[in-house]
Amino acid sequence: MSIRNLLASADQLERAVVISLFTWRRAEPSDPVDDDERHGYWGDAYPDQPQDRIGSRLWLLRRRSLTAQTMQDAQRYADEALAWMVEDGVAQRAVARVERQGATRLDLYVTLTLDEGQRQMQFDDVLGVINAI
Repeated sequence: MSIRNLLASADQLERAVVISLFTWRRAEPSDPVDDDERHGYWGDAYPDQPQDRIGSRLWLLRRRSLTAQTMQDAQRYADEALAWMVEDGVAQRAVARVERQGATRLDLYVTLTLDEGQRQMQFDDVLGVINAI
């Protein structure tokens, strides 16, 4: 059974997006971290395919101010986290867009292009979600 068939329902698709965005992907060696802990999902130590990793690096933004650079990094991390959906044939396109709301709030919008149309999701106050962990 293909992954596309497994994620056929809207609930399963949304769950896959949430896991992709809000599971902590291990920090890259070049990523600035507060201490020696690089975090990451334990299952990534045993990938089926080389460099196949789950989650995003959005957690790296947890102590940063909301600047233009933070927004660029959030956009890049979200795109990176959702790329597997296109690579594995779940979606034709997976597009993330960040939008600043005031001085401290960052919203994230995800649009998936599927065979049957588009599916849109909105995640409010992404920095608040990241800081709550």
